[in-house]
Amino acid sequence: MANASPNRWDRYYTPATVAEAIELLQQYDGQARVVGGGTDLLVETRRGLHRPAQAMVDVTNIGGLDTITSDDGHIVMGCGVTHSQIVTNALIIERGSCLAESCSVIGGPQVRNVGTLAGNVAHALPAGDGTIGLLALGGEIEVAGEGGSHWMPLQESFKGPGKSFIDRHRQILTRLRFTPTAEREGSAHHRVMRPQGLCLPIISMGVRVKLDDDDTISAVRISMGPVGPVPYLAETAMDVLVGGPATPEQFRQAAEVALNSVSLRASKYRASHEYREQMVRTFLPMILNRAVERAQGTGL
Repeated sequence: MANASPNRWDRYYTPATVAEAIELLQQYDGQARVVGGGTDLLVETRRGLHRPAQAMVDVTNIGGLDTITSDDGHIVMGCGVTHSQIVTNALIIERGSCLAESCSVIGGPQVRNVGTLAGNVAHALPAGDGTIGLLALGGEIEVAGEGGSHWMPLQESFKGPGKSFIDRHRQILTRLRFTPTAEREGSAHHRVMRPQGLCLPIISMGVRVKLDDDDTISAVRISMGPVGPVPYLAETAMDVLVGGPATPEQFRQAAEVALNSVSLRASKYRASHEYREQMVRTFLPMILNRAVERAQGTGL
């Protein structure tokens, strides 16, 4: 369907297979773009923030990529899986709590019913809530292109604000996966957001914690955003916690170490530097404690 607007596309395709989608992208040689739910892309296209594309390749109708499955020790989500599917999936609620929680705060019900986790990840914004949840779980993504497909760690896909190493004009993020939490493991997510109707997180944080039998922390992941140009893995704070007790004092210390390693800018759209700093001090210990309680089997 032709459209005279310079910010719109001329053709919209709904391929049935990954191979068909890749073929279309190659046919347009960088002049087509992959689209999922389109909840961010359509708004930004209208605002002229993207260069015009001759065609959109919608991957949400590809067979088998709209489901959540267990495979080879992972929970696997196809690129067509919506936030609503994740929020209501019993397996993710139990074994990937922070992902279910992070997807539950994205937009409103209409946005969650259409928007996809793959789109959230590929969009590569520093504060993408679903991205923060998946990063805390140690998520991986599968990228398909003309030369085949491969899995890569989620944290290696970020290039800069809104920039991904995935070439959205020639490649497709086909699937996402994470290792489910096991016995003595728990995860949690929390977002602080402005109440004035702007869907902009002041701070978004996810954690995954594993405990030894004596409640010593044997492994932990802490993700945060927006605290820099890309979704952030707080490795210095993680190092402080591993091998230590799961206590409020340790959690407070981890929050201080995390603050020393990030850049919290003042923003008229988010909050002052001081306020955002206080939110990390308040809520990072809280979600670490919630994840520990889930690992102990005492928390919801």
